Amino acid sequence: MGSSVSKAALGATTDEFMEPEPKHLTDLIQYINETNKSVEHLADVLSEKTRSSSWVVVFKALVTVHHLMVHGNERFIKHLASRDSLFTLQNFLDNSVTEGPTMSTFIRQYSRYLNEKSLAYRLIASDITKTKRGMDGMMRTMNTKELLNTLQIIQIQFDALLNFKANPDELTNGIIHAAFMLLFKDSVCLFAAYNEGIINLLGKFFDMRKSQCEASLDIYIKFLDRTTKLAQFLKVAEEVGIDQNNIPYITQAPQGLLEALKQHLASLEEKNDDFPPSKFDVKSPQSSEMEITDGMNWSLSPISIEPFVYKCLGHSKCSINISQQCDGADDDDDDDGGFVHSTPAH
Repeated sequence: MGSSVSKAALGATTDEFMEPEPKHLTDLIQYINETNKSVEHLADVLSEKTRSSSWVVVFKALVTVHHLMVHGNERFIKHLASRDSLFTLQNFLDNSVTEGPTMSTFIRQYSRYLNEKSLAYRLIASDITKTKRGMDGMMRTMNTKELLNTLQIIQIQFDALLNFKANPDELTNGIIHAAFMLLFKDSVCLFAAYNEGIINLLGKFFDMRKSQCEASLDIYIKFLDRTTKLAQFLKVAEEVGIDQNNIPYITQAPQGLLEALKQHLASLEEKNDDFPPSKFDVKSPQSSEMEITDGMNWSLSPISIEPFVYKCLGHSKCSINISQQCDGADDDDDDDGGFVHSTPAH
């Protein structure tokens, strides 16, 4: 590792009461994007900085790592995921300055999220916030077993992100604000992948075995709860001045969909049958509406719900269009007849 890159890593993590300087982050991004350069020593330097007793140094080191995860070459997070352990800051506390205890709480929450992000990469073998989306994307093409496993991994990572519970009046310095901005970007991209997994899950639900339906229903109920928590997280983003055009506006899913899923599972339990009923036994369709709109131009549109069959409008085709905030967005997907389509926020 060249001396200039060492200088950039150290420069990004000084004890100055300010966010990591952009010029140092740019140098580090350029370094890890060069495929002939090793990222191991860089990771070692940043990891060592998290062992400081100063909350400023530790927080800046975490922000720098997160910045490189989000904006740098994937091999950086791949290397972090290969390590036996990443950050052990669950007991971190800086009592040396007035704001130390408060910032220490956020450091513990933030480091846990970065650990979960790294672990998710190890388990899924990709950064879920950057995977391809759309009809032929990763979350939409998984088989049932793989999908159930991946959605549970996403839920754990999403929980860790939403556990960073900062109020607008606590985002008072450049360091924690920089961390929040990176978390905001991850929250939007992670939820996009999470949402696509749920679309796939619902599309398979009425053809699943009873045990899979039980697991899927639990995942869907947790998805609804996390959607509510995400809305609260995004409200903070709005209050700290993030452009409303970049903030999703989320409404709750219809109760009718959840009831249809519960009804189907109950029918399997009543029959003590682990297999789904024949599609020829399905009753006449009923409908319910679900809409999620946002300023980033993606939404959940009206859907068709039959008592034992879930399908999207447009011949069971579903699509997602999301802004270029997420690297995996499929901007060429013109399918507008699905579960997710473009609509402006109000």
